[in-house]
Amino acid sequence: MPISFSVTGFVSQQRIIPVERAPSSNMKKLIQTLTIVLIFGLACLSVTAQNFFSEPVAQQGILDLRQTDLSAHSVALNGQWHFYWKQLLEPSDSLPAKNNFANYPALWNDMEWHGNRLTSNGYATYLLTVFLPKNKPTLALQIPDTYSSYKLFVNGVLFAQNGSPDSIASKATPFWTTDIFVISKHPDTLNLVLQVANFWHAKGGTYKSIIIGEKTQLLLNHHRDTAIDLLLAGCLFMGGLFFLGLFIFGKNDQIILYFSLLCIVTSYRMIGTDLYVLHSLFPGLNWYISIRLEYITLVAGVALFSQYTRMLFPKDTLQILMKAVIWLCVIYSLIILTMPAVVFSSLLIIFLGVMFAYIAYCFYIYIQAVRNKRSGSIYALLSSGVMLLVYLLSNLHYFGIIEEHKAILFAGYIAFFFLQSLVLSHRFSHLLQQAGLQAQQGLIAKEEFLSTMSHEIRTPLNSVIGMTHILQRSEPRKDQKEQLDVLMFSANNLLSIVNNILDYSKIEAGKISIEKIDMDIPAIGRHIVSGLKSIANEKRLSLIVEIDDQLKQKVLGDPTRTSQVINNLLHNAIKFTREGYVLLSIKIEKIEGNFITVKFSIKDSGIGIEVAKQGAIFERFTQADSSTSRSYGGTGLGLSISKKILELQGSLLQVKSIPGKGSEFYFSQTFTISHEKVKEPETTPASGPEQAKLLEGISILLVEDNPMNVLVAQTFLERCGAGVDIAVNGEEALTKFVPFKYQLVLMDLNMPLMDGYEATRQIRKKGGTLPIIALTASLPKEVESEVYEAGLTDIIVKPFNPEDFFRTILLHCKPAMIHPYSKTG
Repeated sequence: MPISFSVTGFVSQQRIIPVERAPSSNMKKLIQTLTIVLIFGLACLSVTAQNFFSEPVAQQGILDLRQTDLSAHSVALNGQWHFYWKQLLEPSDSLPAKNNFANYPALWNDMEWHGNRLTSNGYATYLLTVFLPKNKPTLALQIPDTYSSYKLFVNGVLFAQNGSPDSIASKATPFWTTDIFVISKHPDTLNLVLQVANFWHAKGGTYKSIIIGEKTQLLLNHHRDTAIDLLLAGCLFMGGLFFLGLFIFGKNDQIILYFSLLCIVTSYRMIGTDLYVLHSLFPGLNWYISIRLEYITLVAGVALFSQYTRMLFPKDTLQILMKAVIWLCVIYSLIILTMPAVVFSSLLIIFLGVMFAYIAYCFYIYIQAVRNKRSGSIYALLSSGVMLLVYLLSNLHYFGIIEEHKAILFAGYIAFFFLQSLVLSHRFSHLLQQAGLQAQQGLIAKEEFLSTMSHEIRTPLNSVIGMTHILQRSEPRKDQKEQLDVLMFSANNLLSIVNNILDYSKIEAGKISIEKIDMDIPAIGRHIVSGLKSIANEKRLSLIVEIDDQLKQKVLGDPTRTSQVINNLLHNAIKFTREGYVLLSIKIEKIEGNFITVKFSIKDSGIGIEVAKQGAIFERFTQADSSTSRSYGGTGLGLSISKKILELQGSLLQVKSIPGKGSEFYFSQTFTISHEKVKEPETTPASGPEQAKLLEGISILLVEDNPMNVLVAQTFLERCGAGVDIAVNGEEALTKFVPFKYQLVLMDLNMPLMDGYEATRQIRKKGGTLPIIALTASLPKEVESEVYEAGLTDIIVKPFNPEDFFRTILLHCKPAMIHPYSKTG
């Protein structure tokens, strides 16, 4: 198949254009760049054209090269050759008496013979005599393909052959390739006899020049051109695979898929057309298959490019027209696959006409895309300008106006695909940025949702847990106490689930920071064990704490996160232990200078975990067995959260377990030793604060809009002896606030009319210096910066238990007072 198919097919595949923001101010620069490229190409065209037309031309079957320096210039054997239609003459045959001449190269379809236009189907013989200079180098002939088979005899000897020409179609075979043949002897005259036959293609005869020149130079040029084709094919093929990988492993963007397939299809055309490098590498390649591949890749390139363009700039494209082109390609492909070569090759001229109009329309699309500031449109338009130049040079060569300039074509193809790759790279980058933005927005939305849900769940939970505490302190009957204990357990379990989900979300978002403040490890251990005693007692488990006596100094760490990890592990151990014990052990592993390594271990006599499933329990929402969640409940987040918190502090949570005998979760952590000493353990009397009337004589302003929360807090406070005034929003709080009347304000943060932040600011402006404690269902880390900036003194998180509630109040109302619920460490 000729170069016109190769080039036009390639160009049709290349009209591609991408996606990126194109500022209108760059339009002028773009036009200037395209103009420079076209001027440069036309300059190359004029130089090569001048060189081409200065060559000697054959006259009446004779080409005189005796005055030509063949060591400096190669010469095309063009001009008038003897021509004998419907004859396949051998070198030994006598020539007909009548001389007939025809221009070489020329298609039979374009020739007349005795007043009649020839058909493509037939056979003929060409004869030429070439006179060579006396002082000549070793010569060679570059012989291209013909339509569609040939034999060349030089001085009576078979010199080169493509396929097998014959006067009978069944005995002839077609084949196409281009090669260099060295003239081993040094004759003064070359008598060329060229037999050509075609019974298969819609075109017949010759269409490329035979070149004679110095052997080394011709071989060098041919090998260079072959290397360019192979290199370009390799680049396109690998580029196609790269973009195909982006499609498969990326976001499955179909535009990237079409471009990758276009690269792969075009890579075949680099070695399957023009010089037919693939045919030279595989001389046994079936011509009937290769010609279909040549045409199919041309048509597939147009279809892929059409789909690529219409998806790339859908708003600038007439979709019905692009779809029509695609359907035309589909129909033509079916004809290529099912009909003889003479049929589908004869239809090519119609397809090329449609294709040329389509290319012009695509160029218009890209101009519109630039005007409309589409993403990547500047690169797309620039690449189309480059391919217009390549197309112009290629077709001028095909029509015999200029010589082929392989280097310019190679640079043009590379520039085109490079610019197209830039377009897709910008598009891919844009998609990644959009995906990142969407993911970020999704994280923000998730955080806001979880924060809102946390607040909305904690608010009614405050009432449930608060009222349960009140009822438990109201001397209930035994059956009522059991029911209240179940209610308290369920409410606390729900609160734990909410806290775990929020914590995990924040860990994933990277929004958990680790503090380094003074931390009393023994006090943390004793406090957590004390808080879980009631749950262990209900299951009749022994909850034991063993703390190394050598732990005399506080350490620098995060008491909140350390407490959370130990609490999660202890709670987990209690949950999965039916009988026996749960042991918290805190031991010193080593002390080196100012650093101490402490090992925390939680052992139990519970159900245990199989070795194969021990890794899975640290994954989120995962437990060792699906039946575990049904039997014991839980979200499976506790261990995952603990593991991630420890990893943030450079520690590793590990497990040893024997099914049916128990488990041990342990981790070691290195801390900097503080200068403060740990506090000795204190005992807590059994009597409640409401019995001790610890708030006797204290007047408190409670600002809360939720009636149930008002009831809970007011009941706690009044039973403890405090006087309570109620305000349902910030404005009412400002109206009721009188300096020196109240010793404390409990301020809800989220209220109608005026929230707690603004109400606090206004109170401070009035000169109020009394403690104002925030009541909030939000986590302290979420609001503490705003809380302290607004002038609030401390934070109480809903739902609260009575001990923490009174401890915080007494801390600010009577800081010097020693009371049963003061902080112990």
